[in-house]
Amino acid sequence: MQDDLILKIASDVRSRMSSDSSHDWWHVYRVWQMAKRLAVEENADLRVVELGALLHDIADWKFHDGDETVGPRIAGEILTTHGVDLTVIEQVQDIIATISYKGAGVATPMKTKEGECVQDADRLDAIGAIGIARTFAYGGAKGRSMYDPDIPPTMHQDKDSYHKDNGHTINHFYEKLLLVKDRLNTKSAKQIAEGRHAFLEKYLEEFYKEWNGER
Repeated sequence: MQDDLILKIASDVRSRMSSDSSHDWWHVYRVWQMAKRLAVEENADLRVVELGALLHDIADWKFHDGDETVGPRIAGEILTTHGVDLTVIEQVQDIIATISYKGAGVATPMKTKEGECVQDADRLDAIGAIGIARTFAYGGAKGRSMYDPDIPPTMHQDKDSYHKDNGHTINHFYEKLLLVKDRLNTKSAKQIAEGRHAFLEKYLEEFYKEWNGER
């Protein structure tokens, strides 16, 4: 039987989420479902993982002028309202504060197995068929061009340059998506990522052939 607290938090989160299809309730839902799967396979604390997954994008920095403190703060307020224990709140806030990808050259290690499960679930949703769809949805929402062969990818070495980058969408494959497979934490997620990564590579191969009139 589903934890009543989890259902209440899920309902609360759904009512607050952005309409941007790259970071909407359905993204959270997919991360939640995958995180639960990873938690079971990796023997992590399921409640902490579920709460972390549900709240991981409650106030994403990308939609709050790069402010990374908003998410943990709002998550804390929500969890407090629902009477969650302070120890659990702090664990969830730490997951939210450290989960995000911050550039090719920036390490983002998680402190706990629970954090690893949530981060991996979030990153798996950034690759494969859905990851491609989300990437173009986000690029379109931000008014970015689809592709410009004259602008090469930038392998950001700090989070500020990554946050400020406004390059075309295909560059994002090289700046993040194709790097995800080797930056996952859990054995379970790494296995899932193999097929999704291969799909990214196949997609790019087809994209360039069509772009150049070869297909």
